[in-house]
Amino acid sequence: MVIVNYIWIVLQVLIGYNLVLPFALYLISLVKKEKPLATDLFTQGDADYGIIVTAYEQVTAIPDVVGSLLKLNYQNYLIYVVADKCDVSGLHFDDERVIILRPEETLASNTRSHFYAINRFKRPHSRLTIIDSDNLTDPEYLNQLDLYFAAGYHAVQGVRDAKNLNTTYARLDAARDIYYHFYDGKILFGVGSSATLAGSGMAFTTQLYRDCLEHLDVTGAGFDKVLQHAILSRNQRIAFAEHAIVYDEKTTQSDQLVKQRSRWINTWFKYFSLGFGLLFKGSWNQFVFGLILLRPPLFIFLILSVFFMVANVFISATAVIIWLLAFIIFVLGFYLALAKSDTDKRIYQSLVNIPKFIFYQVLSLLKVRKANKHSVATTHYYNSAAEEEINNEN
Repeated sequence: MVIVNYIWIVLQVLIGYNLVLPFALYLISLVKKEKPLATDLFTQGDADYGIIVTAYEQVTAIPDVVGSLLKLNYQNYLIYVVADKCDVSGLHFDDERVIILRPEETLASNTRSHFYAINRFKRPHSRLTIIDSDNLTDPEYLNQLDLYFAAGYHAVQGVRDAKNLNTTYARLDAARDIYYHFYDGKILFGVGSSATLAGSGMAFTTQLYRDCLEHLDVTGAGFDKVLQHAILSRNQRIAFAEHAIVYDEKTTQSDQLVKQRSRWINTWFKYFSLGFGLLFKGSWNQFVFGLILLRPPLFIFLILSVFFMVANVFISATAVIIWLLAFIIFVLGFYLALAKSDTDKRIYQSLVNIPKFIFYQVLSLLKVRKANKHSVATTHYYNSAAEEEINNEN
């Protein structure tokens, strides 16, 4: 019986710490502030970027994606559009900085697309940045990345702001992104660890990217999980550039949400164990990041936390109080992330629909074994009005 009680307590701790860790790291960040960047070392436009845009099956948004990249306030870059399994007959660009690459065979892999472009670079770009086929970039995107490279970092994650808030699902998706950008980006980096990678809106020295992934063939979703682990294994830090902004299309439909999340959940089960290796590497950077990699998806640890709290009603009143306090800290921490960010009022209004959002993620969990049978990329229900909305706001 003692062993059972011990296991019960350990399970609760392993789940419960996820409720309070973000706020605890926030408190640490107030004390341990990141040193100001050495911006005086920065010379605008000196570095040469290869901008890789990956598209799979859909190129509807590519003209606007490329159009926003051509408006960057930067001189030294080329744009490589890897149109995997796409009809490129309608893609025509007069600007010589745009290179359209159509693989002869289907690649069906982010990293294969990336290296397809890298191996066809027109010149030896010292840095590369990865952009999704629905992303629009802020004109200062590369200049903001440069600040961190000039300070000595070799990997930088920017911010993926919402391109659209036209449905409840999109608003809740944006709320989730704000939460993760704040804690897994700004706060993690601020306490001396590394920002987690988001899959796009990120940049690396070309050499680091090749060193980390060129010897691997990563298929399915989750290449960013493998990449960030490889970077942290070298005890390098991933900087967080909160003003290097790309605008990302948020999920607008329930079936789109379920398919996307089933792939994401699948990647957690596939790669979460990488966190164990980082925990005992020896540095603060690696230890904290390892804890984050072990954390289940948000909805999973919330559901498990509710289960443990309810179960303790019949076991321990003290445990119920502890769980209740942990939930209060989590809710305050969630609100803090929204309050500290430039959060649209529509996102606040959508929060009452969180239970519905969680329900669809539970459906995603049930379909996780079939996740790799879904398209390797999210289907985009593109509306060009979204770009106009962003431009008007800016």
